Amino acid sequence: MTIFKCKMCGGTIEFEQGATVGVCDSCGTKQTLPRLDDDRRANLYDRANHFRRNNDFDKAAAIYEQILNEDGTDAEAYWSLVLCRYGIEYIEDPATRKRVPTVNRAQFTSIFDDDNYKSALQYADGYQRELYENEAKTINDIQKGILEISSKEDPFDVFICYKETDANGRRTQDSVLANDLYHQLTQEGFKVFFSRITLEDKLGTAYEPYIFAALNSAKVMVVIGTRPEHFNAVWVKNEWSRYLALVKQSGGKKMLIPAYRDMDPYDLPDEFSHLQAQDMSKLGFMQDLIRGIKKIISADTPKATVKETAVVGAANANTAPLLERAFLFLEDGKWQDANIYCEKVLDIDPKNAEAYLGKLMADLQVRNRKQLADCDYPFDDKENYGKVLRFGDEKLEAEMRGYISHIKDIKEQNEKDAIYDNAVKTMNAADNEAANVDEAKAMEEVFKISSSLIAKINPSLLLRTENIVSKYESAIDAFRTITGWKDADEQIDICRKKIEEIKTKKGSGECYQQKVKRWKKFKKNAIIIGLSIVLIYLIVMIAIVL
Repeated sequence: MTIFKCKMCGGTIEFEQGATVGVCDSCGTKQTLPRLDDDRRANLYDRANHFRRNNDFDKAAAIYEQILNEDGTDAEAYWSLVLCRYGIEYIEDPATRKRVPTVNRAQFTSIFDDDNYKSALQYADGYQRELYENEAKTINDIQKGILEISSKEDPFDVFICYKETDANGRRTQDSVLANDLYHQLTQEGFKVFFSRITLEDKLGTAYEPYIFAALNSAKVMVVIGTRPEHFNAVWVKNEWSRYLALVKQSGGKKMLIPAYRDMDPYDLPDEFSHLQAQDMSKLGFMQDLIRGIKKIISADTPKATVKETAVVGAANANTAPLLERAFLFLEDGKWQDANIYCEKVLDIDPKNAEAYLGKLMADLQVRNRKQLADCDYPFDDKENYGKVLRFGDEKLEAEMRGYISHIKDIKEQNEKDAIYDNAVKTMNAADNEAANVDEAKAMEEVFKISSSLIAKINPSLLLRTENIVSKYESAIDAFRTITGWKDADEQIDICRKKIEEIKTKKGSGECYQQKVKRWKKFKKNAIIIGLSIVLIYLIVMIAIVL
């Protein structure tokens, strides 16, 4: 009996070696189990799960990666990386007392499109796959809610990251410094995310949607700290590590600024080593910081805004004929010409959503925008698609998202149809092999034919029962991946019943009694026919002699 710590509450799970699913003794949650071939791997999992349960997702992810470097087929390690990426924390539901997931690291990418999730399904057995899929659906639904709320939030210029309270629950010096910075920045006209004030009217609700929106919209993050441990506090690090990832993807459009006081700058996190840190005790710190933020954000004056509006208005008038030409080229299938004219539009109006739409259609070689729904694969990873959403109005955004949703639905339907058809073929093959086994047993019973002779007559009649059961189990695993699709659930029950019948009747002869009767009847008829032929032959010979 092997013991493993619950990945949700830290309780114990006892299971037999080789089991892939277990139930926690403490929280009663049914969950998937990793491959624990030795004590070293078990210790790695316990350590990684400890970090993940404490929301230190980056440290946990590093250990799961180490496990995968040693065994790239461990489904649980891939799934654990998914939990780290989406910041999954299991909390107890007061009503049901069950552990339910919460998302602390929302992503624009659906969990169903995550590469680690796909790998987890690829290497999981049927029981693991069922739990992964059910939990992924729950996480995906939670994330949809987060994205819906965050999409309605106004963008921020600056995100202030700091530790609010110490181990005793008292306000930290970091919080006071962050508060001063917040008021200085707001006086300069910046929209600042400062959790102490920004989230004060969000009590009783999940904070993740608002943090997610602020992280993605803010052009600057200032991380404030007066102690090394404050910079590495779990939730502080959760924010700045997520923002650092966004900085790397922004192409220089986002910047993180570490700001420290009363500590050695060499004690800052290693991840900040390439950044220019600011000493808050230095004379003129605030002025230098604000000036730097202004350069990054490039805030426009009201005069500049009026001028820009006038230019955009003129651009719209000048770009209309060019856009019309571009879409005419698209109708004729002249993709390069269409792209050239869309570029001409963008030279005049760089934020023209229709021009980016034309470029997207040229890339996909689509003549009519309605035909975007007929594309074989989703195109939401295309750069021009992102520009259409960024600069288009709500109507255009809804139209484009509708195309993507339709394509994904069709793709999912086709994939499920293919899985269903293959599962049915496997099931039918098992039925045929089961019939062949019954045939072979009946032949042995009636004609006393040896197995070796049957093998020469028809080798397929000697297929092993284990092979048949394996085929039914393969069909069950396939049907499980598409539960709720067509009659997949009914087919699973049918396969299970056939497996039970085979195991119950194995060796008893009961399952092939009908075939025995048929073969006996055949044998009897063969003897009668043979004797009749001999009798007719004798009569003819006697008649010839006489």
